[in-house]
Amino acid sequence: MAKKDENAVYIGRRPTMNYVMATMMILNKGEKCTVKARGRAISHAVDVCEILRNRFLKGTEYEDIRLSTEELTGDDGKTNNVSSMEIVLAPPED
Repeated sequence: MAKKDENAVYIGRRPTMNYVMATMMILNKGEKCTVKARGRAISHAVDVCEILRNRFLKGTEYEDIRLSTEELTGDDGKTNNVSSMEIVLAPPED
């Protein structure tokens, strides 16, 4: 199970190109990569995948897209529903 998380890129607040490069390094090894994001970072994750597919690694395919809702507990004890998304990218075939 550790192998699956090893090939995951978690999207946050850093510049888009940092995530594009991290994803590209995993795909260049010939392995699948999972781009994961929650909440407002979901649109950032889609940008990362589209930049990668259109500019850097043409031929990269979307293998799977998973949508879900996670319950997070805030500092005040309230639970909030947060959308989450996982995009599985398959490396281009030579």
